[in-house]
Amino acid sequence: MGIFTRVRDIINANINSMLDKAEDPEKLVKLMIREMEDTLIEVKANCASSMATKKKIHREIEAMLEHAKTWGSKAELAVNKGREDLAREALHEKRRFTERAESLEDELEQAKQLVTQYQNDIMQLEDKLGAAREKQRVLVQRHRHAQDKKKTETHLRRYDTSNVLHKFDAFQERIDRMEAEADLVNYGRKPTLDDEFAALEQDDEIEKELAALKDRSGSGQNQ
Repeated sequence: MGIFTRVRDIINANINSMLDKAEDPEKLVKLMIREMEDTLIEVKANCASSMATKKKIHREIEAMLEHAKTWGSKAELAVNKGREDLAREALHEKRRFTERAESLEDELEQAKQLVTQYQNDIMQLEDKLGAAREKQRVLVQRHRHAQDKKKTETHLRRYDTSNVLHKFDAFQERIDRMEAEADLVNYGRKPTLDDEFAALEQDDEIEKELAALKDRSGSGQNQ
C-alpha cells in the first residue's frame, strides 16, 4: 500500500465506529496508534526530502538563469565586435539555459505542491493521532474502572448480605443465651444466714415506717 493511500485511509477512518465494532477496542486502538505513528514518521521524512528537492531545484533555476544571462552578455559583445556568427551561437546557448530554467520551474511547482500536500497530511495525521490517543486514555480508564467494579462485586458476593445477617442473628442468640445463663446463676439458691437477717432488718424498717405513718395519721384526726 502506497504512503498516500495509507494516509487517506487513516484520515478518513471513523475511529469511533471501528472501536464500537471491535471485540477488543483497547488492542485495536493501540494498533491504530502504532500505524499512525509509523505513517507520520514516513510522511515527515518524505516531506523533508521534498523540501530538500525544492531547494535544489530552486538553486538549479538560479544557476540556469545566470548562465542564460552570461550568454546574453556574450551575444551582445559578439554583435558589438561584428561577429554575428558568435552572437548567434551565444543566443542559442542563452535559449538552451532559459528553456532549462523554464522546465525546472515546472518541477519546482510540482515540488511545492508535494510539500504542501505532505504538510497538510502531517497536520491531519497529528490531529487523528491526538484523537486516537485521547480515545485510548478513555478506554484505559474505562477498563480500569470495570476491573475495580468487578473486584468490588466479587468481594460483595464473597460477603453475601444474607450470610452476614445470619451471622449477626447467630451472634445475637449467643448473647441472649449468655444473659439467660447469668440470670440462672442464683436461681433456686438457698438463702444464707446473712441473707435471712438482712431480710429481717428490712422488715423491721418497714414496720417502723408503717407505725410512724399511723401515728401521724392519728394525730391529724384528733385535732
